[in-house]
Amino acid sequence: MTSAPTPPRPQPSAPSAVRLLLAVPPHGGRTARRIDGAWWPRSYDLAAELPGLLGVLPRAWGRISSVRINGDGWPACPERMVVAGQPVRVRRTPSPKAPPTVCLLAPGCGRWDLLVVPPGATQAEAGRLMEGAVGQGT
Repeated sequence: MTSAPTPPRPQPSAPSAVRLLLAVPPHGGRTARRIDGAWWPRSYDLAAELPGLLGVLPRAWGRISSVRINGDGWPACPERMVVAGQPVRVRRTPSPKAPPTVCLLAPGCGRWDLLVVPPGATQAEAGRLMEGAVGQGT
């Protein structure tokens, strides 16, 4: 009796790289910079996008325990998420006059504010916004 060969199993696709640009920290400590970087998520699905973002942040930023989303593009926002086995509190503050941002808070380490580039932005638009946010485009 012969058996048919087992068809190859599809390989899981590798997660897409997080599109993030961080400002270069100034020598001698932190300044009063308003924006610390820019994040270009692939969608407005926060539950899908946030774990990738938190997973690539610098270790020096510590464990992010609270995230504040500013902007009205995020349709549904869970109040709590578990990311890498750690609870993360999420709050949303719609503010039509302010640019869309995400504020990351790590107890004892600090606060970081990232400009959120709209997921539908073109590569050129996103590049311009991200570079402008971190002061590299001027």
